[in-house]
Amino acid sequence: MTLIECNPESLSEADLSLADSTPTAPRVLMCRPEHFTVSYRINPWMYPQQPTDTALALRQWQELYRTYQGLGFQVELIDPEPGLPDMVYAANGGFTLDGVAYTARFRHAERAPEGPAYGRWFADHGFRVAEAACVNEGEGDFMLVGDTIYAGTGFRSDDASHDELRSIFDREVVTLRLVDPRFYHLDTAFAVLDPAGGPASVAYLPSAFDEASLAILRKRFPDAILATQADAEVLGLNSFSDGRNVVIASRAETFARDLTDRGFQPHGVDLSELLRGGGGVKCCTLVLR
Repeated sequence: MTLIECNPESLSEADLSLADSTPTAPRVLMCRPEHFTVSYRINPWMYPQQPTDTALALRQWQELYRTYQGLGFQVELIDPEPGLPDMVYAANGGFTLDGVAYTARFRHAERAPEGPAYGRWFADHGFRVAEAACVNEGEGDFMLVGDTIYAGTGFRSDDASHDELRSIFDREVVTLRLVDPRFYHLDTAFAVLDPAGGPASVAYLPSAFDEASLAILRKRFPDAILATQADAEVLGLNSFSDGRNVVIASRAETFARDLTDRGFQPHGVDLSELLRGGGGVKCCTLVLR
């Protein structure tokens, strides 16, 4: 493994272009929720006193898995480990690009063992592993749009991890600060609709960001879909797209209509049981690049 030292100092024309584009089938990593439960509280969605249904979570996850297979996605699996109920949220396990995997370093002790577990999987499957020195929660906070990495901070990933990203991947990294604790990862408030990028390539919830971040989003994505509060609250923005097909929470009805109006094809999946842990479609999905 490569150890990276942490040093904090250191239907517009876009819509028509989308209609003519051919999406590339993505390769993703998922983890079955065999040990899913809510036994602690580290985000506003989690209520340990309320019972969870692991069997239901498995059935709902399986529907997401089948949806990806039906869309032609290449899905790989990591074995779930006992005692790690949140391991199903694979997106938090790291960030991969150019054959390099930057490992997660979780803020909360309850999830800390997930970082090494995902790191071992990356190493065993041909990635060059860059071991994180700064707190970060992987693709939950790091999202690639075109050649730019948009990096969330405010609740989970430290700003210093953005410097690690720049050092490792030699890409532009744009910091976006989250301000609403319900949307504690970037992927709960910001969705990549077209990985190739462009002014209409994302959707986001304006109220989840500070004013400086909103100015960046408005400038870079003037034709973005602005999500409703209601759709964001069912983690509708926690979605995954191949550039044409967008897999979303089935209850995000306005978002589904907005996507259809822009030429995307939404596919609704019910992950309501996994929402009890604070995750949705994208949380269950780590892109392998």
